Amino acid sequence: MSDDPQSEATEQETAEYASPPCFMHELDPEFRLMPLRSDAWSDVMRWRKAERERLIAERMAMEQEQRQTRSTRIASKLDATLGKLGGRIVGTYWPFRGEPDLRNWGIGVIKRGGRLALPVVIQKGWPLEYRIWAPGDPLERGVWNILVPSRGPAVQPDIVIAPVVGFDEARYRLGYGGGFFDRTLAAMPRKPLTIGVGYTQSQIRTIYPQPHDIPMDVIVTD
Repeated sequence: MSDDPQSEATEQETAEYASPPCFMHELDPEFRLMPLRSDAWSDVMRWRKAERERLIAERMAMEQEQRQTRSTRIASKLDATLGKLGGRIVGTYWPFRGEPDLRNWGIGVIKRGGRLALPVVIQKGWPLEYRIWAPGDPLERGVWNILVPSRGPAVQPDIVIAPVVGFDEARYRLGYGGGFFDRTLAAMPRKPLTIGVGYTQSQIRTIYPQPHDIPMDVIVTD
């Protein structure tokens, strides 16, 4: 499951983060080609919205077999990155809109002695709540019709696997615009190891990071 899509209007909820001003003009000469507004954050939002739509359309256009092959490669690289998982809680996700499908990999985590937790949207504007889940545990349809654990205590993951719509060289993640993931990390009492997963073509020069954006520790692609 993922940090789920919101409209541009929803992303505007975080407009209070517009200060300090964005530094898009310092990072990318193409910024000069963008129509400027008096509020730099509004430019970032418009750009992110368009880039988000482009990247999602690209991955949705992939053949299912190709997507599965790439997901398998990502799973293998995750194994190499993480090593032993016994006793650790891994926050993962239920795939949505062409995201890498790591469900079989998650079952492997359980077989290796780890535990899985899936994120649940509790309320708009709130952090996500991670709940322990294993095959056979009940699921229900949550926000955007994504399957989530229907019950279970909230837990603190040791590792969080987050799908990316896009990512840049500084490991900043372009998500769906709802702000759930950054809000969740900011609220956690201790920071987990954060790993963004996505397809190679999801890499872009910059997401034009803002003060509220939190970079991933690692990005894993196919």
